[in-house]
Amino acid sequence: MKLAFSTLGVPGLPLPDVARLARAHGYDGVELRAHPEEPLHPGSGPRERSAATEVFAAAEVAILAVAGYVRVASEEPDETVLGELSALVRLAGDLGARYARVFPGGGDRPAAEADAAAARRLGAVAPLAADLGVHVLLETHDSHRRARDAARILGPVGHPNVGALWDVLHTWLGGESPALSFPPLSPHLGYVQVKDVASAEDTAPLPLGSGVLPLPDCVRVLGRAGWDGWLCWEYEKRWYPQAADFQQLAGPGREYLLGLVDGARAA
Repeated sequence: MKLAFSTLGVPGLPLPDVARLARAHGYDGVELRAHPEEPLHPGSGPRERSAATEVFAAAEVAILAVAGYVRVASEEPDETVLGELSALVRLAGDLGARYARVFPGGGDRPAAEADAAAARRLGAVAPLAADLGVHVLLETHDSHRRARDAARILGPVGHPNVGALWDVLHTWLGGESPALSFPPLSPHLGYVQVKDVASAEDTAPLPLGSGVLPLPDCVRVLGRAGWDGWLCWEYEKRWYPQAADFQQLAGPGREYLLGLVDGARAA
């Protein structure tokens, strides 16, 4: 398995410093938060996109994904959502990122209606994603935090360039163990976001292994299935400024994940 981290953990850090941090601690890639307050987002111009690809190529660090904020199950008009989806996919393509993250965002919309809207929109953007070599991943989050919720959308889409991003926190909050989450996600799985927290009520980020999330079980489930994709540490410093600095945790976090991966291989 390859290891990455999200720039959500280093808010405001310039991209050259992000690349150096990843290289210094042996991470294979990074997930770039694609929000307008970040250096790169769907509104960024060609010069910014080109400069970013050069920075990460020089550091030999992959841009794993652009983590966007499109809500594919929302009640917004299709035209609005599809415009945002296309812009995010084009950003990923320009950066050479394999993945583009989207949220469900169904809110209080009836489940069947939200599922149908999300499947329709993801299916509509799939040909563009395929042309650009990008995979659009629906994160297990908010209205569809459980694996089986996400699978209700992804099954009907049925396109190889549309898949799932497994956020272990959200499936756990939804009452699923890794053994329950993995089977419905496995046909669609792009990569896995890992993190750690103190409890369901206190989700401030903690160093990996110091909280309650079933990370060892997750990696064991992946290993037993022969899955050899990416684990991405999403340390949510952006939302919890009082949390410890990610830069001090990056090295130990990587060692912890490597230990889990080695243990899964030996099991």
